[in-house]
Amino acid sequence: MSGTLNKVMLIGHLGDEVKMHYFEGGNCVGRFPLATNETYTSKQTNERVTNTEWHNIVVRNKAAEICEKYLSKGDKVYIEGRLKTRKWQDDKGNDRYSTEIQCNDFTFLSTKKESENNVSNNPVAEQKPVTNQQKTTESISEENDDLPF
Repeated sequence: MSGTLNKVMLIGHLGDEVKMHYFEGGNCVGRFPLATNETYTSKQTNERVTNTEWHNIVVRNKAAEICEKYLSKGDKVYIEGRLKTRKWQDDKGNDRYSTEIQCNDFTFLSTKKESENNVSNNPVAEQKPVTNQQKTTESISEENDDLPF
């Protein structure tokens, strides 16, 4: 074992639609922002405080196409991947850095419409995954699997 680990697991809501970029040779990349929330009660004011953290998600090839097809702003999704920091230069020549989550697995948890319906009808039901979309995610994992059975 190398003694290091670069693994990220997030459950959050899409902040925007999946933006696709296509390259020569048929490869593509999808990018979207993911919001995660932390809620706590302030000891000084005794009020509930919510902090939102934004994450830049990057999905590649077939997984990106599936995300573009099924995900939209507000949908809840589980993302698993690794951190990657890119260095680039802005218009003035200054070095800039962007940290992204390179997604290697995901599960659709709910759509925005389902979340709105479940909150108004049954708040516990929101935790139930969407089975049709989950099957799509499972098929991606099977394509990457090189086992003979």
